[in-house]
Amino acid sequence: MYGIGEMARDSGLTISALRFYDGAGVLVPAWVDPDTGYRWYGPGQRQEARLLARLRRVNMPLADIRLVLAGWSSQDTALVSTLLDAHLLRLEDGLDDARRELSTVRELLALREHPMNATGTDTTDTAQGSTPLRLTFAAPDLAAALDTVRFAVSGDPDLPMLGGVHIDIDGAEQALRLVATDRYRLAVAQLQAETAPGTAQQVIVPAALVDAMRALLTAEGEAVLTLDSDGSITLDVAGSRAAGACLDHDFPDYRRLTRLPAGRRVAVDVVALRELLTTGPTRRGPDSADVDISLLALTPDGALTVVGDADSCHADDTGSDSADPTNPGDRIAVNREFLLDALAASARDRLVLELGGPVAPLAVRLPEGEDQNRFSLLMPIRLTD
Repeated sequence: MYGIGEMARDSGLTISALRFYDGAGVLVPAWVDPDTGYRWYGPGQRQEARLLARLRRVNMPLADIRLVLAGWSSQDTALVSTLLDAHLLRLEDGLDDARRELSTVRELLALREHPMNATGTDTTDTAQGSTPLRLTFAAPDLAAALDTVRFAVSGDPDLPMLGGVHIDIDGAEQALRLVATDRYRLAVAQLQAETAPGTAQQVIVPAALVDAMRALLTAEGEAVLTLDSDGSITLDVAGSRAAGACLDHDFPDYRRLTRLPAGRRVAVDVVALRELLTTGPTRRGPDSADVDISLLALTPDGALTVVGDADSCHADDTGSDSADPTNPGDRIAVNREFLLDALAASARDRLVLELGGPVAPLAVRLPEGEDQNRFSLLMPIRLTD
C-alpha cells in the first residue's frame, strides 16, 4: 500500500489533485483509515495515477477519463483506443503536445495486449459456450429492469460498445445485471437469476433489439431469455419472440464506474422535483452546448431545491476537495433533461438523491428498504464562468 504523499511523488499529481479525484470517483483509494482519514492506494493504482496525470495534461474530460480507466482495468483496448481518438479530434490548441502524451499512453496500452492475449480464454465462459443459457423471469420484473437502464444507452456511432444494454450474468451471486452508459450517465438494474454455480456470461444487446424485447413485455407471465453460444440472444414471451445478434464489442468495467465515495443522501418527492426542474431557472451549457442546466442546492433545512445563476457557486477543477454537499452554499450543475429522464425511468413517487459534491456523480437511488441494486448515476457539468 502507498500513502497519498508517495502516490503524488510517483504519479506527478499533487496531493490536493488526488483528493479531488477521490471525491470525484475517478481514482478512489483502496483503503481510507477510519480514524485519521488518511488515504492508502494499492500497487495497481500507481500506473492508473500516472495514466490519469497524462490524460489530464491534455485536458481530457473527467467523463472520458472514467471510461478510459475502466477500460484500462478490464483490458478493453478497443474502448481505450476509441476514446483517445475521439479526444484527439476535439483538440485544436497544443496539438503537438497532446499527440506526444497520448502516444505514450498507446505504447503502454500495447505492452498490456501481449500478456492479455497469452492468458487465453476464460475457462468458465468456455465451459458455458456449447450450451445455450436459459433464464426465466417474471415479465413485469424484466420490463422494469429494462426501463431502468434504457434511457442511458449511447447513440454515439464512434462508441459502438456503448450502443446497447450490457447483460452480465454472475452465477456466483445468482444475479443478472443490466447496465447502460453514454459516458455522461450510467444506469444499473439487477434481477435474481437461477443459474448453475460458476456460470458467467456477458453480452451487449443492441438498442433496437432491446426495444423489440421491451415491446413484448406488456403483460403478466413468464419471460424466457436465451443466450446462445453463437452470440445471439432470444426473448420468448407468451408465444411471441424477439431475437438477434449481440454486439461484438467489450463493455467497460461498470463496477469500477459505480465505485464512488458515499455522499449526502436526500429524500425527494419526484413530482415536486420534476416541477422544480421544469419551471425553475436554468442556464445554457458551457461552450455554447445546446443543453439546459439546472443548479441543485440544499436549503438550510436539508431539502433539495433548484437555484438561479445569481446564487450559483461554480464547480472548480483545481484539485481542491473542500466542497461540502451539506453546505447550502454548494451547487451541483446537471443536465436538466438527463435528470428528468432518470426520474421518469425510476417509476417511483419518492427517490433518494445521493450528492457527492460539484464534481462527483449524482446518484439516483430507490428509497431505503427497496432494491439498492437498481440505480442511475449522472455526471455533473463543470461550469467555467
